[in-house]
Amino acid sequence: MTRPSLDLAGSRRLSCGPRALEQVDLTAHVGSVTLRAPVMTASGTSGHGAELARYLDLSALGAVVVKSLAAQPWPGNPAPRIAPGPGGAILNSVGLQGPGVEAWLETDLPDLLQTGAHVVASIWGRTVGEFEQAACLLRDAPSAVVAVEVNVSCPNVEDRRRMFSHSPKATAEAVEASAACARPLWAKLSPNVADIAEIAAAALGAGAEAITLINTVLGMEIDVESKTPRLGGLTGGISGPPIRPVAVRAVWDCRTSFPDAAIVGVGGVARGVDAVEMMMAGADAVQVGTASFADPKAAARVVVELRRWCAAHGIYRTCDLRGAAHGCAGG
Repeated sequence: MTRPSLDLAGSRRLSCGPRALEQVDLTAHVGSVTLRAPVMTASGTSGHGAELARYLDLSALGAVVVKSLAAQPWPGNPAPRIAPGPGGAILNSVGLQGPGVEAWLETDLPDLLQTGAHVVASIWGRTVGEFEQAACLLRDAPSAVVAVEVNVSCPNVEDRRRMFSHSPKATAEAVEASAACARPLWAKLSPNVADIAEIAAAALGAGAEAITLINTVLGMEIDVESKTPRLGGLTGGISGPPIRPVAVRAVWDCRTSFPDAAIVGVGGVARGVDAVEMMMAGADAVQVGTASFADPKAAARVVVELRRWCAAHGIYRTCDLRGAAHGCAGG
């Protein structure tokens, strides 16, 4: 099949009837991992297990990325933990609350596997050793756990509580330690740095097969009546539509710096066209997060809208969107 032109300014829209929709190949490749679709849930927004299964077919997504897990149970931050932000944003300071990897494997994962979903486990730690401990606990997880996302946006108590993701060295150490899971590693990076490509280079050099861009943007809100911060953790992470341009820029910069790297784009993806934009910037796949709070079916809807957009524009493989804005389309 001839590669479709992505010079959309001069292209005519095509019919997107049932036959055209069926012709769109949604298959995505993130490093060595093959996904049914280039749309996943985002860590921290779909729970630890099959919470969204009552609203959508999880097996139709590329993967379910579960909430970040430490080796041991973690209580998280004091309440209040979530506050609404401007323009559909959410400010959160949940503090990585979770049951720990062992409890997740025993209690939450079985129900998730029953849905037929591919699963990406997300891990975090306060030290390099804790990343390794969490990774080791995943070594014997079922094969449906297709990858491990290494959430390096957490404080490193061995480095004055600086975020792992703010240091190339600390990022590399966390990724290297996480290789104990014996599965493909995706490093989830923070936008709160001067040069995200430098951090990405460290993660890729340490063995990450892919980089997930981006985590939340640091922010804060104050209740002017009570003169106190709105969140119990004082500061928090901003997610949702207002950070999408930040995510697109990060994906663009890293695709420019690493033409062959696998990239997952996340941040404000709420519509099919948002996924198209992220992929044109250079993402191989995207994750849907905050949109799921308002619409639990959001990830499935994005898949449908992405397919329709491609059919209407004569695109027969969603992977052909990858890097199209750079003039280097194709996967």
